[in-house]
Amino acid sequence: MANAFYKVPVAKNEPVLAYRAGSPERTALQAAIAEFKSKETLIPMTIGGKKVMTDDRHAIHPPHELKHTLGYFGKGNASHVQQAISAAMAAKPAWENMAWEDRAAIFLKAADLLAGPYRAKMNAATMLCQSKSIYQAEIDAVAELCDFFRFNVQYLTEIYQQQPESAPLTWNRMEYRALEGFVFALTPFNFTSIAGNLPSAPALCGNVVVWKVAESQIFSAAVIMEIFEEAGLPPGVINLMFVSGPTAGDVIFKDPNFTGIHFTGSTSVFQNLWKTIGDNIHIYKSYPRIVGETGGKDFVVMHPSADSKEVATALTRGAFEYQGQKCSAASRAYIPESKWPKVKEFLLADLKSIKMGSPEDFTNFFNAVIDEKAFDKIATYIEDSRKNPRVEIIAGGKYDKSEGYFIEPTVILSQDPYSLTMCEEIFGPVLTIYTYKDVEFEQTLELVDNTSPYALTGAIFSKDRAAARLAFEKLRHAAGNFYINDKPTGAVVGQQPFGGARGSGTNDKAGSVLNLYRWIAPRTIKENFVPPNDYRYPFLEA
Repeated sequence: MANAFYKVPVAKNEPVLAYRAGSPERTALQAAIAEFKSKETLIPMTIGGKKVMTDDRHAIHPPHELKHTLGYFGKGNASHVQQAISAAMAAKPAWENMAWEDRAAIFLKAADLLAGPYRAKMNAATMLCQSKSIYQAEIDAVAELCDFFRFNVQYLTEIYQQQPESAPLTWNRMEYRALEGFVFALTPFNFTSIAGNLPSAPALCGNVVVWKVAESQIFSAAVIMEIFEEAGLPPGVINLMFVSGPTAGDVIFKDPNFTGIHFTGSTSVFQNLWKTIGDNIHIYKSYPRIVGETGGKDFVVMHPSADSKEVATALTRGAFEYQGQKCSAASRAYIPESKWPKVKEFLLADLKSIKMGSPEDFTNFFNAVIDEKAFDKIATYIEDSRKNPRVEIIAGGKYDKSEGYFIEPTVILSQDPYSLTMCEEIFGPVLTIYTYKDVEFEQTLELVDNTSPYALTGAIFSKDRAAARLAFEKLRHAAGNFYINDKPTGAVVGQQPFGGARGSGTNDKAGSVLNLYRWIAPRTIKENFVPPNDYRYPFLEA
């Protein structure tokens, strides 16, 4: 056993590479894309360190190129969920008793592997299976995931250093144990970094994990698993399953060893999971930790003092990067009537210049939405808006799924602040704008606060400090991540811990020390060096 208190490398944000024409990183990426497209990859589950390929095989197609097949994954069933739980519990004693510096070294190595030899492969997988531009892939699948690995190590070290005071004749200590059981990680399609962080954050703390990934993200999740294995993660610590949500839940939430869920996804799914856990609470050995980041109806509010071009740029980037498929995407905007003509002019000019198509063409800012279900849902919102006499589609509104799931960046102008697309999460490239009378800024802030059940991200643009302060106060509970003169997307690990409340989740702030506290079970130890030998206290004297 080591007898030193180790100092971990200081975490720094991974630089985002430029991928300019002719650059080494661009050449390597193009080669990785070509390699993936030259073959059909078979992707098995990973359970207890073993590769499990079933006969129930499903094809993986790029959302922007449906005719191409990247490969096939083998879908599992309830028996595989039980196998994953058993493998996790078998791995648990050795993993939770492993020295913390060894667990840390595995994830620090994973970060360096990702930033180095796996960078092109990780980006290529994310671009192809999730239809992300290279910039969106780079900031997500490489930079942010590296940051999660490195900063989580630093945060856990800080937690371990927190120790209680000791009175004379005693030594008080705090041990930070893993939870008693296994953690269920349920990850979404839209961020590869989230898919990597949700299982790895609890694992770093000594927990074992059963990981169910969204089917539309399996191709890049397989690369994450490959990195974990090369970094030295022991078999069974993280078990990757390809099963349906109901299949996983039916087994996991009936197991006494279920001890927590790390979730990112829809609000309705999370609420149903919470109810199921509550109904089964008498089964579990411990009260499960429930950590979730869910939906959003994120806002941008412009004060009359703000710059029109800056607001238009924030709307273009905030609403339409990665086709609006971010829980933080700008989805509703409130613009003063005096500023709307200029904001509209700049916004429409931006949209006119945007190219849409495959991410393999680096000149395309805009790519495809993730799958047919998402495509049809977004198209329904657009068509419903066409029928509403109080709203007008002023940009975009066209869509086509003959070659890929392409929907134009769409801007809707609404006369009704409570119209459907002002209130409901769409999770696609649709921005709805409501114009307000300049003198009604404060009333508009109250409108923003009361319109949506969500509270994830939001932004205020203002050159008037008093107005910005008023928005800060009025919208205190309307967003867990609040931006002043910036778009409401793009949170960076270690800089803007991410998460919201209300219908947007438990606000446990991925990318901060707060999230790791949910995956530990503290134990207080008091050691008495000179125990008393008489029960009597001084106050008992006659």
